[in-house]
Parts: sequence; C-alpha cells; structure tokens
Amino acid sequence: MNIEKISIDKLDDLVPLFDQYMVFYKQASAPTKYRDYLKERLGNGEATVFIAYSDNEPVGFVLNYHTFSSVSLARVIVLNDLFICASHRQQGIANKLIENVIGLAKCTHSVRIDLGTAIDNYAAQALYEKIGFIKDTEYFSYSLPVA
Repeated sequence: MNIEKISIDKLDDLVPLFDQYMVFYKQASAPTKYRDYLKERLGNGEATVFIAYSDNEPVGFVLNYHTFSSVSLARVIVLNDLFICASHRQQGIANKLIENVIGLAKCTHSVRIDLGTAIDNYAAQALYEKIGFIKDTEYFSYSLPVA
C-alpha cells in the first residue's frame, strides 16, 4: 500500500474512483464530466488529491480544497471527498489517506481540517471521531442553491 499526492497526469487513476464516489452519493455516472471538473481543480491548484494504491491499483482517494478562515486569520483544509473501493475497506486505507491530509494541513500551516458527511454515514462518522475530529455543536450549516 502506498499513498501518492497526484497531479493531472494521474487523472486516469482518479476518475474511475471519483465516478464510484459520485454514484455512492446517488449522482449519475459521468466520467467525462468528472474528468473535466477534476482537471480544472488540479490544473488551477484549487485542490490536493491523494490516491491510495494497492499493488499499483488505485483503490481510494481523498480530495481536499484549500480555503481560509477570517476569524482565525489562517488557512483551512476542507477534506471534501473520501472514498475507498468496497473491496478494500476496513484495511486502514482511509486512516492512511487522512494522515496525509493532516500532513498537508501542517505543511501549509492550516489551523484545522473541516469535513462533512451524510447524517446516516455512521461508518465515516465513527472513523472521523476515532481520529479526533470533533462534531460541530456550535454552528449550523446552511446552503443556498443558486443554479
């Protein structure tokens, strides 16, 4: 098992995993659309992606966005997407990917890592809390669709 920080040249490894991730979240399979989106994010330096490989096969990824906190006057990493192929779950791969995100946060002098997950994704919640993430009880999250 090894983890690599990837660039655009590894899109062929990322896109099939990202497509599975999107289907998991009840989105349509659309590899071409996702490739364009990911290429733009990576090309513009708007995201950092780590891929887990097992025997040179991509088996999981974590996609992070870089943002800022005005209140903290500091950088923040948003762990936006984390996915492990079903055949490779429960092997510590998610932990290893998150370790790389923690390293990224330290390297970029970020003050925290934020993430969100589905209310009914109990496995992910348990993992995050085991690692030390704290469920927010101070703020509510809101979204405004503009499209």
